This record gives sequence, structure tokens and C-alpha cells, in this order.
Amino acid sequence: MAKEAVMVYIFRMTLQQLKYAVAVADIKNITEASKKVFISQPSLTAAIRELEKEMGISIFSRTNKGVSVTNEGDEFLSFARQVLEQAELLEERYKGNGGGSTIFSVSCQHYSFAVEAFVDLIRETGADEYDFTLRETKTHEIIEDVSKLKSEVGVIYKSSKNDDVISKLIRKNNLSFTPILTTPLHVFISDRNPLSKKDLIELEDLLPYPYLTYEQGDFNSFYFAEEPLTEIDFDCRKSIKVRDRATLFNLLIGLNGYTICSGIISHELNGESIISRPLKTDDKMTVGYLTRRGVSLSRYAKSYIDFLERHASSSKKQD
Repeated sequence: MAKEAVMVYIFRMTLQQLKYAVAVADIKNITEASKKVFISQPSLTAAIRELEKEMGISIFSRTNKGVSVTNEGDEFLSFARQVLEQAELLEERYKGNGGGSTIFSVSCQHYSFAVEAFVDLIRETGADEYDFTLRETKTHEIIEDVSKLKSEVGVIYKSSKNDDVISKLIRKNNLSFTPILTTPLHVFISDRNPLSKKDLIELEDLLPYPYLTYEQGDFNSFYFAEEPLTEIDFDCRKSIKVRDRATLFNLLIGLNGYTICSGIISHELNGESIISRPLKTDDKMTVGYLTRRGVSLSRYAKSYIDFLERHASSSKKQD
């Protein structure tokens, strides 16, 4: 359903109905959802059916095992969450103490410049209260977060190896990808690593050391890998998968490990012990941001994107 049609119907439905629908979608069980929203299960079922009738769509598919969100329901709920967030902001600002907290979320792969942009945004906001979320998470979850408007902005990369699959997912989820930086591949290592003395690292140089990559859960194929070169692209004999940046950096230092990435690193945030060296390869990666098509960005999202572009531009000049 188009956004315009959803907004027209908002005047006929109630915010409470939207809250009920979102609760059912999150919990995937009407009985448990009814406890969360403090109404009886029959009343919640009736409210959902009335909402579906009013909208002319099936938001949920019902089975003996519970409920699941339909394709058209998934799109509807994305806009419903946006409406509820805006309504919450209105209530906090005009029914509360006149202040109100600022709400903004971004999902990203593990890029220090994405964190730096987030820090800059908060500093610029200067609000007494805010509710910001930064999710450094798996590639598939970033796409899903932006698609369902859990995050306004997502930060991922594309390369010649994953472009077909990632671009197809972006189109399928009604998203836009805007490139901000295309860069040759680099290697992150510790300044204690023997390779730190080299100005240019070759793939053969990496053989004695463990390759550190970010675990992608159920989507652990090379299409969703956060690293533009996976173990199958070269003779990798040692590999370790991790879930967070701190663990990866600790293993870079403790095991003389390495990872392959954009080469952009913030010494202010991550210290001086992690360095980058260019990798001898013709491969490149393009880092960019995801947004949902047809959705107007908040001023916080626009500011965050501006800071992203500034940091990417600055790092490019340094290279």
C-alpha cells in the first residue's frame, strides 16, 4: 500500500489500533501481545480484524502456531511504526514538560567513521534529552531495520562480488543506496604485527596470520560478509569469526590477526595501536547509506548523513 493511502486512513483509524498491530507483529502471538497491551485476547483480535477491514488488507496470516506478518502487512507496519514515533514526539513535546526527547536510530556495519558521525550528531543536537540508537549489526539485519523503519539510515558496502545480491535485496525492500566512498582494499592490523613494517601488503603475506571476520548468523555467505574478500577468495588457512569490534581489535593485537576493510579508522575513538595498510589487489569497495524510498528523512537523519559524507571525504583526502 502506498504511503499516501496509509496517511489518508490514519484519520479514520486510531493510534491504539496501530499500537496493537505493532505489538502483535513484535511478539508474533496474540495471547502474549494482549498481556503486553493490557486488553483481553478477544478484544485484541477484534481490534486487529477491524483494522484489517478498515484498511482493506490482511496484516497477519493466522495459523495454529501463531501469527506471521504478510507482505502487505509488513509495509503497512513500517509506516505504522513511523506514525507512532511521531505521535510520541508530539505528546512528549506538547503534553509533557515542554521538552521531549529526540529519537533517532541508525544501523551500520562496523565502521569507525559511522560512529564518529553519530558522535558528531549528538554533539550538534545539544538536547537535554534524547533517545538515540546505534546498531552495529549484521548486513541482513541492517537492510531489514531500514526496510521496517526501525532505523532511518543504514550503512553498508557493495563490491563487484556482492553487488548483484545486495542490490536485489535493496530493490526488494524498497530501499535506496547512496554511495559516499569508493576505496581500494586495506588491511587492519596491530602496530605490533610484523606486517606493519610493509607499505603494501600482498595476500601471500597474510598466510601465517588469522583472518578475523564478522559473523553473519543465518546469512553467513560471502554475499553478506562485511569483508570484501572472504576466505574462499584466497588461500586463507586460519579464520576466526567475531561479533563485535572490541573483540576483533583485541584479537588483532593478541593474535597478530588481520581483517580486510576500507582502511578508514579513527585513532581518536580506537587508539593508535590499530593501523591500516593498503592491500595489493584490484578489488575495491563502495561504502554508502541506505534509506527507505518514499519516506521523508528527519533532520537528525539528514545531519547524520552530512557527517558521514564529511568523514568519508576527509579520510579520502588523507589517503
